[in-house]
Amino acid sequence: MSPSDSISTPARLTTNATVKLPRLFLFGVGLIYILAGLFFRDPWKTDDVVGLATMLTAVKEGGQALLLPQIGVLAHAQDGPLVTWVGAFFIWLLSPFFELFVSPLDAAIIASRLPNLLWFGLLTASVWYGSYLLGRRPEAQPLALPFGGEPTPSAYGRMIADAALLLLVATAGIIWRMHETSEVPALIAFQALAFYSVARMLDRPASGAVTLGLALAAAFLARGWIGSLPIMLATLLIFMPGGILWPRKKWLLLTAALTTILILCWWIPARNASEYWTMNWLLWNTTAFGWPVYKEVLTALRDLPWFLWPTWPLAILAIWRWRSWLTAPHIWLPLMFALWPLVALLFLADSFEPEYSLLAVPCAILAAFSLPTLRRGIVNSLDWFAVMCFSLTSATVWLGWIALQTGWPEQISHNIARQTRGYDVFISWPAVFVAILGTLAWAALVRWRLISKPAGLWRGTVLSAGGLIVTWLLLVTLWMPALDYVRSYRTVSGHLAAALKLHKQPGECVRTQGLGTGQRASFLVFDDIDFTYSSECTLVLQQTSPQDLAAGTAAYSGTGTVLWMGQREPERYEVFRLLRLGKQ
Repeated sequence: MSPSDSISTPARLTTNATVKLPRLFLFGVGLIYILAGLFFRDPWKTDDVVGLATMLTAVKEGGQALLLPQIGVLAHAQDGPLVTWVGAFFIWLLSPFFELFVSPLDAAIIASRLPNLLWFGLLTASVWYGSYLLGRRPEAQPLALPFGGEPTPSAYGRMIADAALLLLVATAGIIWRMHETSEVPALIAFQALAFYSVARMLDRPASGAVTLGLALAAAFLARGWIGSLPIMLATLLIFMPGGILWPRKKWLLLTAALTTILILCWWIPARNASEYWTMNWLLWNTTAFGWPVYKEVLTALRDLPWFLWPTWPLAILAIWRWRSWLTAPHIWLPLMFALWPLVALLFLADSFEPEYSLLAVPCAILAAFSLPTLRRGIVNSLDWFAVMCFSLTSATVWLGWIALQTGWPEQISHNIARQTRGYDVFISWPAVFVAILGTLAWAALVRWRLISKPAGLWRGTVLSAGGLIVTWLLLVTLWMPALDYVRSYRTVSGHLAAALKLHKQPGECVRTQGLGTGQRASFLVFDDIDFTYSSECTLVLQQTSPQDLAAGTAAYSGTGTVLWMGQREPERYEVFRLLRLGKQ
């Protein structure tokens, strides 16, 4: 419904509530968010190390491996090539420089993660400017006060944009994914760019149509139809007949043409290069969709509340409070970008965090528009909830670390020891120093809230974003060595490489049995171990479980010679065996 005199806007706000948040603070929050946990760690399974493996293969092999992502000789016919292209370029360009200071492998790991800075910059800029454009529109403005004092459109739009950005940073589920060398950070960034582009088309349709075409094509090249279809459907529904963007529908022809051309620029050479790869890629895309499955839907409904915390309750509240204004751009645009990823979840056979991630941006934007509709008492309650919640999470991280180091409290120490079996406990004092600084910064932020009692409506989002970032900082400083030990395959890969060097005869090849994609990628990344598919290979690397070995149900039980057997010590369900079999 369009704004009218008969419908009162639910937003109530004074000028004091839109006081400008310091830009330096906003920049610092973003910088700490993306840098903490991005470097100084191994790639972990599965998406993180798989993305790096395709980049390294592209750099090493070039040609078809650059056009069509591969993990060594394995055709990785999933997602798309864009993230591989960008990562391979950064590795090729910057690895020689980093090799002056670290090993070639660590240099490649560092270079491969630099694109995450690009994706995060694109994400934050798109969310901020898109929210600002919508927030300053007349439909979104708060109710005019009888004696004046309401904020100007630009000040109101800036406050909404700041809140949207901080709420996005405060979203719990995406923080780890934003630090992966996978397609997820890029896909979220391209969705945000599509949102900005549609918002831009309200006043500059030509430039908005061009950036929208780039965003849709990039989303497709990042994650195929699984990632791009919800964004494309949202875009189409935004231009509904009778809506405010309907008069600009002709510009969608430019968007469609640009998107199609860019996609075909990859698809045609890809099809000519390998029909096998492209057919498997199409199969991966088409088999991902199906009729809703009861258990899958329940799983998604169980996972989404924690993944989208704390934005989803505020997003629902925004829809309710602005229910008479649903077709106004500031609600309709983010609502469509939230609705269609949610619908897609129902029809995906195996949805998980990469699919959940498409809900983070629109929920944060909707949540920002709920803030001006809240009573002051409710806003203050949310502030205190953020203080209590993140003070508790920070204290929990410290308590767990103390238990890891000292053995007290005993029950917590026992539970941690079960998950980190074989880990040699040590203290990294520089990391502890950074963790202490982060804790003190959180205490200073809480004190600022208590003492200064800021009037800015963004104060609660500052607490939420700051609290999550401090918790994340504590995890990636205090716990990074233990996490690396639990989730990295560097050690077991080194043991396998030594076994192959000892037992592999000249001209002998190695094939696999039951080896997962993440494990294959890890062995390729850490020790350049690749495998073939020839049935003539007499050496076999098998991945199985201790339970199957004990029961005698593992493949090759009782046949062949076991040359080596190994596993990651904290892993209870996974073991590797190097076997030599007779001629097949």
